[in-house]
Amino acid sequence: MNAYSSDFHVPGAQPTGDAQFSRSPETTLGQQWAALADAGMAVAALAGVDLQTDKDAGRLAAFPGQVEAAGGWKMELARNGIVDLCAFMQPGLSALLAAGARGQDAQPAAMTLWHEFSKARDALLALVPQPEDAA
Repeated sequence: MNAYSSDFHVPGAQPTGDAQFSRSPETTLGQQWAALADAGMAVAALAGVDLQTDKDAGRLAAFPGQVEAAGGWKMELARNGIVDLCAFMQPGLSALLAAGARGQDAQPAAMTLWHEFSKARDALLALVPQPEDAA
């Protein structure tokens, strides 16, 4: 019944003994963002959130390129924000999957994690202007 792997891993964001994350220079911001988006989709599915109506899909896909083009502090903040998101998504998703494996209803907890994830993700998206903001 467990359709998602509990081995959530964002390339380049490796936990160390003190729960800090380091970034591998070979991993791009886009790869990290895509892995985080996959984890978000898994949480959304567990929460029962319909992502078919996600009006921000294009904006989400464009974010890595836009923030890399912005460079400087925005790109550094985005990199740090992605690591921060991973810091709560990895154990959160693992806990949801473990609860589901024990037959517990994980949907309320998944919805809470989804809301926290989407708020944090939206804060990162605010680093770059929306198309209507750019005009």
